[in-house]
Amino acid sequence: MKIALFDAKPYDIPAFKRQGELRGIDFVFYDTRLCADTVTLAEGCDGVCVFVNDTVDAAVVDRLAAMGVKILALRCAGYNNVDLKSCYGKLHAAHVPAYSPYAVAEHAMAMLLTSVRRIHKAYIRTKDFNFSLNGLTGFVFHGKPVGVIGTGRIGRIFIDICRGFGMNVIAYDKFPDESSGINYVSLDELFAKSDIISLHCPLNEETHHLINRSTLDKLKTGVVIVNTSRGALIDAEALLEGIKLRKIGAACLDVYEEEEDVFFRDFSGHIMSDDTLARLISMPNVLVTSHQAFLTEEALENIAETTAENIIALARDGFCENELCYRCGRVESCRGGKRERCF
Repeated sequence: MKIALFDAKPYDIPAFKRQGELRGIDFVFYDTRLCADTVTLAEGCDGVCVFVNDTVDAAVVDRLAAMGVKILALRCAGYNNVDLKSCYGKLHAAHVPAYSPYAVAEHAMAMLLTSVRRIHKAYIRTKDFNFSLNGLTGFVFHGKPVGVIGTGRIGRIFIDICRGFGMNVIAYDKFPDESSGINYVSLDELFAKSDIISLHCPLNEETHHLINRSTLDKLKTGVVIVNTSRGALIDAEALLEGIKLRKIGAACLDVYEEEEDVFFRDFSGHIMSDDTLARLISMPNVLVTSHQAFLTEEALENIAETTAENIIALARDGFCENELCYRCGRVESCRGGKRERCF
């Protein structure tokens, strides 16, 4: 099989080459992203492999189907960049639901610790032999109320990490697991009580701009917000406003609402065209990493392995346990027991 892998980065390629050799898949690597202008690169391929910033809208899906492409393999968990309705009947789509939940949860805590204890500022100072402690005062995590929105795999691991620090964890999830021992509260109660809020939920119509101008008044003054999930969970303009009003004490962002044209690229020699992101980065209490939370050796290997397994299963059987099923209406509901084709 021949698979066109778009938006390939140097850290992606080795693991996919290994999996390709093991499983008889010919991965063709393109550093460009998939979109209407680049879709013809998939000509002659059995499938395409995409990441979070590739555009798989109706126009791209139709072009892929017309070229005989049958498989859409996402090497990520999220799929908000894919028009699954258009895929139905044309492309079998599958994702990687849990490549390394520990990596993302650990990165969330790393960002939180870095921000609150001013580690990044201290590092820069001591590089200049400045050993002053002025302006580096943080706060203790033990006993602090932390609100976790979304208690899937990553959210639960983050909760375990917080409990290790002795934090008082409360959580919100649309579908709470009452047998988990997690202290679930309403979203408004979580906003009102949390000194720290960490987002670990998927992006959909209900969660889009979960943090917005109308919710700012519900938050505790000085709250620290952490987002390692999806950028559009937060209205970036509202976040900026909340920071300027001193309502939000700090923000740790591994994702950004308009990251598609910025993240994974080097703009160090250029002027930043995204004014909102430039202003956020300029704030002393904002810490930004460019969708880095997953980036561990273990995660990269797991992503490549699961993606390759999905491709093989889809080609052989026409379905796989990680297929994104539009037919059933719940997208991921077939996972873990899927034994029939969606179409």
